[in-house]
Amino acid sequence: MIANNVLGIIFSNMYDDKVRELTETRTMASVPFGGRYRLIDFVLSNMVNSGINKVGVITKSNYQSLMDHLGSGKAWDLSRKREGLFILPPFSNGNSECNTRIESLASVMRFLSHSNEKYVFLSDSDYVCNIDCKKMLASHVESDADVTVAYRFGRIPDKYPDPISYEIDPDGMVRDALIQPNLDGACNYSLPMIVIGRELLIKLISDCVSRNLYDFERDFVQRNIQNYRFHGYEFTGFFRSICSMNDYFESNMALMQPKVRSELFTPERPIYTKVRDDLPARYGLGSKVSNSLVADGCIIDGEIENCVLFRGVHIGKNSKVSNCVVMQDSHIGEDCKLDYVIMDKDVTIKDERSLMGFQSYPVFINKGSIV
Repeated sequence: MIANNVLGIIFSNMYDDKVRELTETRTMASVPFGGRYRLIDFVLSNMVNSGINKVGVITKSNYQSLMDHLGSGKAWDLSRKREGLFILPPFSNGNSECNTRIESLASVMRFLSHSNEKYVFLSDSDYVCNIDCKKMLASHVESDADVTVAYRFGRIPDKYPDPISYEIDPDGMVRDALIQPNLDGACNYSLPMIVIGRELLIKLISDCVSRNLYDFERDFVQRNIQNYRFHGYEFTGFFRSICSMNDYFESNMALMQPKVRSELFTPERPIYTKVRDDLPARYGLGSKVSNSLVADGCIIDGEIENCVLFRGVHIGKNSKVSNCVVMQDSHIGEDCKLDYVIMDKDVTIKDERSLMGFQSYPVFINKGSIV
C-alpha cells in the first residue's frame, strides 16, 4: 500500500473539557508536553513518518496557539506547494458548534470531496504514542476491510473518553462493540485511530447527517459493524491518553523511565516539533539536577529533581523544585520550594515562596500568573 494515497485527518478539539485548566486558551492538540512538544506533534509525526503527506487539522475554537505552533507545517515537512498541511476551521456551513466527530467531518465535507486519496486516517490528538501507521494501513488492505479500528488489550483507563469494547474474532474481524461497557477485567478497548476508504467515509457521514445521527461511537461505529467489514488492529506499544490533569502529570513523569523514552522517541520514527533555536541549558555554580528533563534555553541556579522543564525556564538560587512540570519561559525566584506543581507558560514565582501539591492532585498555576 502506498501511504501517500492516504489523507490524514486530526481532530484538535475533542475532549478539551478533560483538562479544562490547560485548554482555556488553547486546543487539546496544542497542550505542551514533554519539555518541548505539543500533543499534536505525536499524531503529526506518526503520520509523516509513515509517508502521509496531506493532513487536515479540524479545529473548532481556541486554535490561535495551534496555528502559531503549526505555521506552514515546515517542521513536519508538510510545507508544500500542493498538498501538505491544512487547518480546517468549521467554514463549510458557518456552524462553530461542531461538538462531535460526525459534525466536524460534515463541516469539512468539501475538503474530503475535493481530495483524491483513496484512504483516510482519522485520529484524535489527546494521546501520546509512537505508532507505525504503515503497519495499520497495510493491515487494512491485507484484510480487505472497509474500516480498520485500532485497539488495545487491557483494563480501560479511568475517565477514558467514550470507550468502546470490541469483540474480535481470531481472524481479526470485529463482530460486536459495546459502548462505555461496565467491565471489571481486561478487554479490547478502542484507541482513537481509524482507517477507512475516503468515499465510504463520505457516504457514512452523509448518511448519519441525513438521519440526524451525530454520535460517532454509536451511530458511525456500532450501527455499521453488521453492515461493513470492520477489522481490528492491536497496538501494544506505549500509549497514554490524557483524560485528566492527573493523567497529564503522570504522563510527563513517565518520561523519566528510560524504557518509555526508548519506545516514544526512536531514531526510526522521530517526533518532530517547532524549532525555537534557543541556547543550550546553562547550569550555575552550586546547581543540582537529578532525574529530570531539561529543555534548551533553561537556566538552572537551584536544585531540581524529577522535573520536566520546558524551554526558557529559570530556576533561582537556593530554590528546590521537585516533581514539577514547568512550562515555557516560567521564572522561579530564589529560596523557593515547589513540590508536585504544574506551571503553565510565563508564570513567575517570586522569591521565598512555597507551593506543595500531591502526586494524585498536583497544584496548577495558570498561564502568566504571578505568585
